[in-house]
Amino acid sequence: MMDISIVLPVLLPLMVAILLLFFWGKTQSQKWISVLGSMAVLGYNSWLFITVYTGSMLTMQAGNWEAPFGITLVADVFSVTMILLTSIAGVAVSIFSVGSISTARIRFGYFPILHLLLMGLNGAFLTGDIFNLYVWFEIIIIASFVLMTLGGGRAQLASAVNYVIMNLLASVIFLTAIAILYGIAGTLNMADLSIKVALIENRGLVNVTALLFFVGFGIKSAVFPLYFWLPSSYHTPPSAVAAIFGGLLTKVGVYALLRVFTLIFIPDSFLSTLLLAVAALTLVTGAFGALIQSNARKMLSYLIVCHIGFMMAGLAMYTDTALTGAAFYLIHDIIVKTNVFILLGLVFIMYGSFKMPDLGGLYADYPKLALVMALVLFSLVGIPPLSGFWPKLFLFEAAFDTQSYVMIGALIFASFITLVVIAKMWSQIFWKPNPNTLERIKHLPSFMELSWNRRAILISPLLLLTAVSLYIGIGAENIVKLSSQIANDLMDPSGYIEAVLGTKPQTP
Repeated sequence: MMDISIVLPVLLPLMVAILLLFFWGKTQSQKWISVLGSMAVLGYNSWLFITVYTGSMLTMQAGNWEAPFGITLVADVFSVTMILLTSIAGVAVSIFSVGSISTARIRFGYFPILHLLLMGLNGAFLTGDIFNLYVWFEIIIIASFVLMTLGGGRAQLASAVNYVIMNLLASVIFLTAIAILYGIAGTLNMADLSIKVALIENRGLVNVTALLFFVGFGIKSAVFPLYFWLPSSYHTPPSAVAAIFGGLLTKVGVYALLRVFTLIFIPDSFLSTLLLAVAALTLVTGAFGALIQSNARKMLSYLIVCHIGFMMAGLAMYTDTALTGAAFYLIHDIIVKTNVFILLGLVFIMYGSFKMPDLGGLYADYPKLALVMALVLFSLVGIPPLSGFWPKLFLFEAAFDTQSYVMIGALIFASFITLVVIAKMWSQIFWKPNPNTLERIKHLPSFMELSWNRRAILISPLLLLTAVSLYIGIGAENIVKLSSQIANDLMDPSGYIEAVLGTKPQTP
């Protein structure tokens, strides 16, 4: 079914960004436009999600060039779920930015760049063409680099250079893989590639190409051993920027891995062994990295790496149950990681530091808010019946079904260390008395001295994402149904191929 409405999740953020340029220097107007524009995109993406989830897949061929010759956009259940989550995170970060981003950063174009980043993410999720996936990745890199460097000092610029070098390296590898893939298959349309790659007799060359794609996407996803750039980059930008990075940027890499390695490169014994090893090592190394940190933002950055391993484990085991767990964990992780970075942004506004030895007393100072934050942290850990608990059940079930005992050990270890790390964070930031060691606190207004409007603006994104996270956990049967449909579509891509090409794939 062809529908031009698929392109609007890309055009709407672009239109918001262009509109913001007409209000350059007018910070209050930019704040209002950003928030209202984000809400409008969320409303539209919600409608598109309902349309596809309850109806059928939508496709659009740019310029009316029939697939596989033209540029294809595809809205299946997986892609519309991702753009819906992106728009939810986008609303939360837009609101939090209103209360936390400095006027100087806003005057230098913070909000237009934020919406260009959201446009790039939506484009990456909707594209049905492997080269255009690369193009959207480049837009994401450019926008994220600007956000990371905007108004920054030496530490922020150094981290940004590290970030952009690794992502450009990933892009070079990705582009090389695309060139080889085009040379052996003669097409870049992902649905067409799914058919033609399966017919290539030289499986060694196919596996080498798949390995290049894995390295390119693996750098962007921050899997072992390609993750070292992330902890050294994500702790330096403003909390609103870190929230959108932590919630979404690595997940677009995970989305690409799930899409490409279920549609084009079906894991054989070699790829399955590689994916299992990488998933287990990502879980373990990320957990160890988080365990030794005293800076809360660095600790959370390592937990991002660790938890990427849960999603990689689902892909590695490659069963319906495993992919259901991976899809569920992806949905949970986008919301909860965005929320935890916003939580730490509030902590910084309250106490002026991310270093846990300098913090303390949050529960005594703000008991009601601390209880809301506890729900966020418990969701991250996976305390039942919160959102992080349910996908692990599916992953453990898949690990037992496939007799992946090493994976079972890695999943248990990562879950236990996450509990230990969050308990440490709770003890250091919430329970222990505030040491009052920071001299700068003496000349900073307390959180309660801020205006009521600003406090409401800062807290509302936390409440919004906490409510979404609670729904994911308490309404788990709905998310299981959604995740199961995503897993079924990934395991059997015939519906995707038929929607794009107009014909059912023939079994070779």
